[in-house]
Amino acid sequence: MEGLLKLGTVMTTESGSKYKVNRLLGAGGQGEVYEVESGQKTYALKWYFKNSATNSQKSILDNLIAKGTPDTSFLWPQDLIFSGAGEPFGYVMALRPPHFKSIVDMMKRRAEPSFKSLCRAAFNMTNGYQKLHSMGYSYRDISFGNLFFDPDNGDVLICDNDNVSAEESAGVYGTPRFMAPEIVVGKAKPSRNTDLYSLSVLLFYMLMMSHPLEGKLEADIKCMDVHAMNRLYGTSPLFIYDPNNKSNRPVRGYQDNAIIYWDLYPQQLKDLFTESFTTGLKQPSKRVTEKQWLDLFANMMFGIVPCPSCGAEVFFDEYKYKNSVAHTCWNCQKAVSMPLSIVIGRSRVLLMGNTKLYAHHTKGDYDLGTVTGSVVRNPNNPNLWGIRNEGSDNWTYLKGDGTQVPVAPGKSAAISKDAKIDFGSATAEFI
Repeated sequence: MEGLLKLGTVMTTESGSKYKVNRLLGAGGQGEVYEVESGQKTYALKWYFKNSATNSQKSILDNLIAKGTPDTSFLWPQDLIFSGAGEPFGYVMALRPPHFKSIVDMMKRRAEPSFKSLCRAAFNMTNGYQKLHSMGYSYRDISFGNLFFDPDNGDVLICDNDNVSAEESAGVYGTPRFMAPEIVVGKAKPSRNTDLYSLSVLLFYMLMMSHPLEGKLEADIKCMDVHAMNRLYGTSPLFIYDPNNKSNRPVRGYQDNAIIYWDLYPQQLKDLFTESFTTGLKQPSKRVTEKQWLDLFANMMFGIVPCPSCGAEVFFDEYKYKNSVAHTCWNCQKAVSMPLSIVIGRSRVLLMGNTKLYAHHTKGDYDLGTVTGSVVRNPNNPNLWGIRNEGSDNWTYLKGDGTQVPVAPGKSAAISKDAKIDFGSATAEFI
């Protein structure tokens, strides 16, 4: 397959690094992507078509390269190959490993992650966008074409970052079906608020394998032309599970994914999706924030119990717990007992033999990479369990009778319903 660049060509970036063009990987609306090599390492090079190689695009890239990536989950522009005004140019970025899959792969069953990996991917993706927004950027084009994830562990890579720019600026407006209603009807430009809408749509796709607005109203459309799309996604959007209007419920036999998956998840997730696609449809300033999603996905990730009868992953549901409703396996319909939990502020972690606590739990900083505690057996009595301090900070164990016991790094605190643990920044209780 021939492209704009001749294979074997050696190109020099503005920083002086040299890259040899190895092969053409693919093409999109703005240009072509190549595998390039430098110093025995491979990278990706996006080379723009002539009509896309504009001064505005170069300014965006200059700014992105100068400021640097918000997070390691972004395949961020690293260096620019530019020979002069009016000449074609491109930028170098990290190459996506082949084991990373897209949401489309998952929808076509070419990737089948566990619920835990899927929740971790949702957490990592949301965390990445939160960091991007904190730098004053909007992504502008959040969709399932720009996200890849590792089905085994939930690591994510966000690509096509060359359109990232400051809020409320012109340029790329998004991908159809992901754009916020106010963009569809021409009343707004891309911003953090429109990104939040697109993020909610992408999360819905990831977890429900369907679009949040495509129910009976979409099924009844005979010709999906621009007028129909504007009505469905812009002027008259209606959530398929709107609690006050049932006219757009998913159609059985046609939109089965939404029907099947909706009931598998805890009520807390369904509540946030309902908020996103009711209030959030028409009030951009009141959309679900990244932090709300992060708190939820962290709890979902650490709130999964394998069904003892069939092994299916079953989510802990706060609403069922508070209302004394039994948890039931979605696969075999048998009752599933939930283990003791440790509750730390907004975080809840089910305590099982392989459970670990992270800095997110003990310090509240959304860090799910740093282990700070682990559930262990008492070496003298295997029927007793505790939480071992795996961090560098001292904890305080608060017994039910008011006694305080220091828990130094490497030491353990017994898991007991009448006790609490003071981590310094937050106090946990066993429930």
